[in-house]
Amino acid sequence: MAESKKYINRDLSWIEFNRRVLEEAEDASTPLLERFQFLSIVSSNLDEFMSVRVAGLKDQLKAGFHKTDFTGYTPHGLIKRIMKRTKQMVRQQYKTYRELMRALNKEGAVIVSWDDLNEEQAEAMTEYFQDIVYPVLTPMAVDISRPFPLVHSKELYLAVVLRPSVESEKSADQDYCAIVQVPSILPRTIRVPGRKNARKQTYLLLEDLIKQQIGQLFSGYVTEAVHAFRVTRNSDLSLNEEGAEDLLQEIEKELRRRRRGFPVRLEIEKGMHRHARELLTDELDITEDIFEIDGPLDLGFLSTFAGSLQNFDHLRYPKIEPKYPDEFEEADDILSVLRERDVLVYHPYESFEAVNDFISEAAADPDVLAIKMTLYRVSVNSVLVQALATAAESGKQVTVVVELKARFDEERNIAWARQLEKAGCHVVYGLVGLKTHAKITLVVRRESGALRRYVHVGTGNYNENTARHYTDAGLFTCHPDIGADASALFNEMTGYSTPHDWRAFAVAPAGLKPKLFVLIDREIACAKAGRPARIVAKMNSLSNQSMIDKLYEASQAGVSIDLIVRGVCCLRPGVEGLSENVRVVSIVDRFLEHARILAVTNGGEEEVYISSADWMTRNLSRRVELLCPVYDPGLRLMLLNLLQMNLQDNVKARELQPSGNYVRVSRANPPLRSQFAASDIPLWKTAAAALEP
Repeated sequence: MAESKKYINRDLSWIEFNRRVLEEAEDASTPLLERFQFLSIVSSNLDEFMSVRVAGLKDQLKAGFHKTDFTGYTPHGLIKRIMKRTKQMVRQQYKTYRELMRALNKEGAVIVSWDDLNEEQAEAMTEYFQDIVYPVLTPMAVDISRPFPLVHSKELYLAVVLRPSVESEKSADQDYCAIVQVPSILPRTIRVPGRKNARKQTYLLLEDLIKQQIGQLFSGYVTEAVHAFRVTRNSDLSLNEEGAEDLLQEIEKELRRRRRGFPVRLEIEKGMHRHARELLTDELDITEDIFEIDGPLDLGFLSTFAGSLQNFDHLRYPKIEPKYPDEFEEADDILSVLRERDVLVYHPYESFEAVNDFISEAAADPDVLAIKMTLYRVSVNSVLVQALATAAESGKQVTVVVELKARFDEERNIAWARQLEKAGCHVVYGLVGLKTHAKITLVVRRESGALRRYVHVGTGNYNENTARHYTDAGLFTCHPDIGADASALFNEMTGYSTPHDWRAFAVAPAGLKPKLFVLIDREIACAKAGRPARIVAKMNSLSNQSMIDKLYEASQAGVSIDLIVRGVCCLRPGVEGLSENVRVVSIVDRFLEHARILAVTNGGEEEVYISSADWMTRNLSRRVELLCPVYDPGLRLMLLNLLQMNLQDNVKARELQPSGNYVRVSRANPPLRSQFAASDIPLWKTAAAALEP
């Protein structure tokens, strides 16, 4: 096999992942309003992919880089393949959109055009325009004295083609162009008053209302055409961290530069006027990567729209109320429980309130001396941030490692950092050249003349909003080895400590990949010795070449390998003589699969770990990441049960083929949907295995 054929290209694998998301929108067994949610996710996923991954490839072309990557693609060849596949996907996305709208209409809600409104409704919408919309609109003419304005990335605009009215002194034969931004501060869908005795909920798109009333912005001109367009710009930050005197100020400057990043994609409404199209392509210097859209641009609005519809709960998934962990429910405080035993929580089935309470109780406890925490992505109204501020104001030593470079959350994290500093917290912005992606909290408490460390390690962010929609595991413990390693890790991140001789943790960038190699090599040795040898790993992405090669080596040695990889997977499974012992499944369902879990058989003495890291080059070599062992046998069994449920899923699981395509897992057995099975907490949280490994 040619070397490059051993691997699947990362970006093409990502497109296949987004296609699986689109399949959920197409799936008639998925509740209708949930299908709209998936359709929205397809759009937001594609926005980020274009503004980061495709932008990076175009940067390579501009720099004259033409070498092939380890999957055999040059930047130019890969961009061509990406654009072809994404345009196919977008066409399918809008076909699905039209089908879903027809289905929603039958259910009693509809988005209409202006021509569908009766006289009373049109009058109400005109009044809404005058009172709410018109005051925030800014027409921007484009001519010799007024150059083409800055068009912000991923914002919706209208290109207006005008000609002077007969009364005008200007030439009536000349076309003029102007730009109007559709204000993102206003709702994209507007509720239209219903017809008399009508039960149907009717909505009008904001851009359609503005189009209809556009003449009010250009008195003395006749509107020739109005069409929507949208630009996606390069949004990847390019920081000179080594030369930056103040990292926070450097990121703020780079965020301002992001607004002027070069255009990567231009989306235009189908049938756009020739003059408007020529103006956009000339001014934006983009001629090839143009997406002509037959429908509303940016279907990301569908998430808010579907969520806002009232009296349609029968078209949604049944609500799952996160359960407060039983271990903490009856206890007076969380720390007293942890002195007796470790506790594992699994979100969103178990409430993130346990994490909030852990920090809040520590902040209020007079015997707690210090709290240390990493923050990567935090919710808007974070209870955790408020608790940390309270702890600092009460005199506790509070240290927070805030990752300012968390993509698209930079501005929010800068605001949190400043708020924490004002409260008296020691705020650290991580290590130069590295993102701090580990999710860990350390609480130091004085007890009987000595100090005890309490630790929370998670696979997901300290974000109570995403914890309702992502599957993630969190470990609470006061194990002395984990506590000692937690202290050492924070000392490395905040000071000049040399790398630690870790007792429990493996930490990237220096130690995580070597630790994984040690674990895999041990399974290889077990297989060669005829002992049980199996690896089960769950992650979001697998793209690091050396990790894939090590898994190929393990497969060839006879190690059984099961990988649960939600998104990108560059490993090609099931290839004879290379990876016939490797199985890869992806689960796309109601919740975003986000947990990183690793289980190794170790000849029968099973070990289980949770981690913040995917097996990607950036996680293993350019980030501070964490791999933490789960010592408690009962908790290990819980995680093994969860992994086994994922592997037995035959409803929402797809299996990766040697060709790089994904096919749905056969339903020969009774149906098992792992996310719905996991909602039955006793199923995986009992001491005895509910599912045989």
